Amino acid sequence: MSGIMRLFGGGGKSGKAPTPQEAIQKLRETEEMLAKKQEFLEKKVEQELLTAKKNGTKNKRAALQALKRKKRYEKQLHQIDGTLSTIEFQREALENANTNTEVLKNMSIAAKAMEAAHQHMDINKVDELMADITEQQEVAQEISDVISRPIGFGEEYDEDELMAELEDLEQEELDKNLLEIEGTEDVPLPSVPSTSLPARPAKKKEEEDEDDMADLEAWAAN
Repeated sequence: MSGIMRLFGGGGKSGKAPTPQEAIQKLRETEEMLAKKQEFLEKKVEQELLTAKKNGTKNKRAALQALKRKKRYEKQLHQIDGTLSTIEFQREALENANTNTEVLKNMSIAAKAMEAAHQHMDINKVDELMADITEQQEVAQEISDVISRPIGFGEEYDEDELMAELEDLEQEELDKNLLEIEGTEDVPLPSVPSTSLPARPAKKKEEEDEDDMADLEAWAAN
């Protein structure tokens, strides 16, 4: 526990607990530090392996020592792998918890804002307002219907009576035409003469000239 408290900068029971953001940052820094150490140990493993191969036939004691160091480095690497997995799991849990905290905080703010917005609202007054709006809409519709109604200057006619009168007039005119046609059937029509009418005698050229001169003199006398 003391190691964890030192990791997060705690100082005992009276120490202030770190925020989720601070804890997440500390875990990320630890991951980076372990990753660098892991890279260093991997290089040491490669070096000790080369040393063991180099002294395998020449100096067995040196080769064995190199293999022992290689085993220790590999053990440390294995431990670091486990530590990184634990830290990664803890960091993800903290990040999820921090996200949930922010979500709940924002939802709480929204709920308070909604409560404040509805604070001065009365459901009964809202119902009355909606009823008044509906009533005014109905009045407006009635006014529109009255305004759009055709005006006959005080005179109203029955469309059915007018149509009946028009049909009577049409029937009367039709009967009149039929009577006229029937009357013409009893009167014999004059026959067309079979002989041609005598042709009008043509005036002589001299008579036409005399008539023209007479007309000209009469016009000049006026």
